[in-house]
Amino acid sequence: MAPPRSPLSRLFTVLLAGALAGLVLAVAALPGNLLLGFATRSALGTYAALPAALKTPATPQRSYLYANDGKTLITTFYDVNRTDVPLSEIAPVMRQAIVAAEDRRFYSHGGADLRGLFRALVANVKGGGTEQGGSTLTMQYVRNVLKTDPSRTAEERAAATDQNVGRKLQEIRYASALEQSLSKDDILNRYLNIAYFGAGAYGIGAASQRYFAKSPADLTLAESALLAGLVQSPEAYNPIDGDRDAALQRRSYVLDSMVETGAITAQQAAQAKAEKLTLHPTAQPNGCTAVAQGHDDWGYFCDYLRRWWMAQPAFGATAQEREQALRRGGYTVITSLDPQVQSTAQKQATAVYGYDNKRALPIAAVEPGTGRVLAMAVNRHYSLAQNPAGQVNYPNTVNPLISGGGGVDGYQAGSTFKLFTMLAALESGRTLSTGFDAPSKLPTRYPAEGEGTCDGHWCPANANPEWMDGYRMMWDGFGRSVNTYFVWLAEQVGQDKVVEMAQRLGITFRADADARFAANDAADWGSFTLGVAATTPLDLANAYATVAAEGMYCTPLPVVSVRTADGERVPVGDPSCKRVLDTDVARAATDAARCPVGQQSPYGQCNGGTATSVDRILDGRPVAGKTGSSEENATETFVGFTPQVAVAGIAANPDDPRDSVGSAVQAKVIDAVARVIATAVKGQPEKAFAAPSRALAGEPHRPVKPPVTQQPRRDAEDDPRSLLDRWLDRRG
Repeated sequence: MAPPRSPLSRLFTVLLAGALAGLVLAVAALPGNLLLGFATRSALGTYAALPAALKTPATPQRSYLYANDGKTLITTFYDVNRTDVPLSEIAPVMRQAIVAAEDRRFYSHGGADLRGLFRALVANVKGGGTEQGGSTLTMQYVRNVLKTDPSRTAEERAAATDQNVGRKLQEIRYASALEQSLSKDDILNRYLNIAYFGAGAYGIGAASQRYFAKSPADLTLAESALLAGLVQSPEAYNPIDGDRDAALQRRSYVLDSMVETGAITAQQAAQAKAEKLTLHPTAQPNGCTAVAQGHDDWGYFCDYLRRWWMAQPAFGATAQEREQALRRGGYTVITSLDPQVQSTAQKQATAVYGYDNKRALPIAAVEPGTGRVLAMAVNRHYSLAQNPAGQVNYPNTVNPLISGGGGVDGYQAGSTFKLFTMLAALESGRTLSTGFDAPSKLPTRYPAEGEGTCDGHWCPANANPEWMDGYRMMWDGFGRSVNTYFVWLAEQVGQDKVVEMAQRLGITFRADADARFAANDAADWGSFTLGVAATTPLDLANAYATVAAEGMYCTPLPVVSVRTADGERVPVGDPSCKRVLDTDVARAATDAARCPVGQQSPYGQCNGGTATSVDRILDGRPVAGKTGSSEENATETFVGFTPQVAVAGIAANPDDPRDSVGSAVQAKVIDAVARVIATAVKGQPEKAFAAPSRALAGEPHRPVKPPVTQQPRRDAEDDPRSLLDRWLDRRG
């Protein structure tokens, strides 16, 4: 039952009746075809004069985000929950039901059913019953387009529903012009894709999913009649949270109308009326906090994609335009997220630390040669839900703990930064066999004060002298993570060259202090090679992926393809890569990076590593990598790579860098990252690393000692040395 009409509504009806009465009475006696011809030939409007939105609808549609299989839905984005559906994919009974419910003479009028309009006006002036609209489907379509057209101002959109004679006459004029150029099926299809069906569902595609969890092609007669009946009063008849009895009464009305139009028989109508109303309400996810149920870990990847989207000029000149494109443009986005790799990464992250642990293990996986991000996991729920008292960012947070930004600077990654020193040295012409008799402590040229210094200069030390000290080359210096060797090497090359190398491979200095050092004091940043700058698992994984790709740096990319609502491919899904390292330099660094993980370089110079369990987990598959420990074991890091994937994990307390995770967790971090790598390469052909040239390998200066499998560990609390020494040592 429609609500009582206001005096203003009655006045509008009277005025419009007067304006149209003469026209209607003049043609009311004409046959239908002549009436149609009259409307067409009259000055009711031309197609050329129509607003652009009516010629080419710009109706808002939701955008879909899928995993890299193109099938697994991550989430959707929308301001208006709708998506276009071709008429061929809408059940015939649904098409018949909407015509019977809203415009029985749809196929015989010319856009404005003047007889029906006048009849409705007369009935409304008399009152005493349900208000009749008299608007055809074409007129309703015009109104819906104009009130949702994103190119119009808010005032113009509001005017599309004003209760005045001028607006109604304009609606009739536009409807008539549309019917001159579009077929009835085109108009019906457009109407079904824009009509509001209640419960937040715009268009038949959204409505069939919202109420019955099925596509429009699968709607039954009873379901079609119910949906068609909602259009007249969507919220009042809405059976989910409105009046179910009213919805059923309206369904019966539509079924009876379908009998009168000849679409169905009386028996079919009776059978449909007897059907019990069975709903399967389905809420369409909207945004990153509404990812698929049970997969809230996908929210971190979704958030990274959204941040990437907001930086793409292809989606608009301003942030507002890009946001609107995502929420209203109807894009289909095939992301780079690999569900299997993501599942393993999340399982491993939560195996090391539970959701309720203040410490975290963010993990990122990247594909070398494309930069595509395969997984982003951490032991947190991506949620806006309130945390228990005293718990800042756990178990729920939407902060970008894996990718950085938004106030997250990252975490120290310790000796993983020695890679950048090695690359800078190789690029300068030094070879892998560059030797140095690494001492337990190394006096440097950098002034320093306090305990643990050497004659007023910074004096880094090796964490385990008995295992690290002595003559080292890049192979075993990297394999055993010898601090004094790499600090010496960085001094020979120039610290500024090392910092520049890190930046070239994508390390971003988000912390203000780090950014200042890099910009103003890079040449004197002596401790940089020991990993004192904050970074993120994503940056670190992509930097090592550059080496895995033999020197090709690719900007991290969260998508495989993006298509518009019309199926047109947007040129943003292709990798953006450039050569930043000589191929042989990258191969040489990879050769040395085989040592930490327990494998042997083609030149046979590996003799001990800090992560030898990786070789066992990967079952001998070619792999490389590096561990890293920061001050007081505040963080523990491992990054590993094959030619097909690079994965990094950093154990840290995101809320309190003073809370040391401890050395004992390093083995778990190594294990977690290695198992993510194993999942990523499963089923892929085994690829070997190419050996570097003899020119970059050089000639070893002494025989290699028998292999030592694993670096012995020593807990900080058992170390009698000074705090400063331990701070410096534990960077290795």
